[in-house]
Amino acid sequence: QVQLVESGGGLVQPGGSLRLSCAASRTIFTTYLMAWYRQAPGKQRDLVASTSINSITNYADSVKGRFTISRDNAKNTVYLQMNNLKPEDTAVYYCNAKRAIWDYWGQGTQVTVSS
Repeated sequence: QVQLVESGGGLVQPGGSLRLSCAASRTIFTTYLMAWYRQAPGKQRDLVASTSINSITNYADSVKGRFTISRDNAKNTVYLQMNNLKPEDTAVYYCNAKRAIWDYWGQGTQVTVSS
């Protein structure tokens, strides 16, 4: 059973920051593409950012310059640092691990940006 354990969501004011964490097993962390997706109510789940096993990153245009995805190899953890948050960033954020036909998801963590 693959487990991706997420943490770090919450309520923040516009312009604020949050950091999401996703812990995985060593095997998953070192061999899978790791990513963060988000899904707002009534909308599809979209890619926010991804990082390859050699730390090549990719970002959605809407978060470039505000969000940073990173990997901590010692902790088998992927982070999503979110700065200058906007109300439109409000969504459930999901950690994802993908390799070939294997595709795993975390349970999701709510991020709400509101004054």
